[in-house]
Amino acid sequence: MSKHITSAISQNFGKFANKEFPKWFQKIVNSSYVGLMGLDMSEFHAPSTYRSLNALFTRKLREDRKYSLDAEAFISPCDSLISECGTLQEDYALQIKGMRYSSDELLGESFSSDEKKIIHDGEFVNFYLSPKDYHRYHIPTNLKVLRAVHIPGKLYPVNFPSLRKRLNLFIENERVVLLCENASGKKFYMVLVGALNVGVMQVAFEPKIKTNADAQTSTVYEYKDLYLNKGDDFGCFEMGSTIVILAQKGMLELEDLVGKDVKYGETIAKNV
Repeated sequence: MSKHITSAISQNFGKFANKEFPKWFQKIVNSSYVGLMGLDMSEFHAPSTYRSLNALFTRKLREDRKYSLDAEAFISPCDSLISECGTLQEDYALQIKGMRYSSDELLGESFSSDEKKIIHDGEFVNFYLSPKDYHRYHIPTNLKVLRAVHIPGKLYPVNFPSLRKRLNLFIENERVVLLCENASGKKFYMVLVGALNVGVMQVAFEPKIKTNADAQTSTVYEYKDLYLNKGDDFGCFEMGSTIVILAQKGMLELEDLVGKDVKYGETIAKNV
C-alpha cells in the first residue's frame, strides 16, 4: 500500500520541525511561530531556549499544575477545546454537531464485540488540541492500562473545517487506542487521534509504538500490571490533534462543556 499524501506531507514537515538550525535562525523560527499562533508561554521556558520547532511543540510545563486529588475528580488530560461531548446512542458518538460516527469502528478490529459494547450508551468527550496548545497529555484519573492498540491510517487535519466536511474523519486517521480501567473497576477508552503535520504521537510507557511510520497493520500491546496515576505525563502530540474519551455507561457525570476551553488538571467530570 502506497503512503497516503497526508502522511508524506507530515513526514516532510516533521523533518523541518525536528531540524536544529543555528541559534540565531532557530530563535527567529520559534518566535515567529509563537507570535503567529498566539502561544501563551507564561508557564514555559522562553521560546529561544528550544533547539527545534518540535521541541517547542512538545514543551513541558516548568512546574506541574495543581489539580484535585479527590478520587471522584476526573480531570482534563490536556489543554484543548471540547468540540463535542455527551452520551453515546448505542455505539454512536458525535464527531461534531450533526455528524456522528461509530465507536465500534473507531476502536478498530483488535477489540472483541463485548469489549466494544462496554461503552455503548456511555459518555464521550472530544478534546481538540490546536497548534497553539500545550501538546502533552496526562492521565485523567488513577487507572490501569489493559491494552494499547496502534492503528495506522491517514493524517487529515482535525480542525473544524475538516470535521465538518469529512465524515468518519477520526476513523480514517491514524490512532492509538488505550483500554483502561479506573479505580472502581469501570472501563473506558482513551483514543489519541493523529493529524496533519508531523503526525507523531508519543506514548511514554510503550516506546515500540511508532506513528506516521511505515506500519500497515494494527499492533496490539497487552499489559498486566501497568498502573498510572492521575496527572502522570504519558506522552505528547507533535503538532495539534484530538483525544477522544469513551467511558462505560454510568462511569462519568459530565459537565456541559461543548465549545469550552479546558486546561490539563481542570476537573471536567465526576467518577461515579
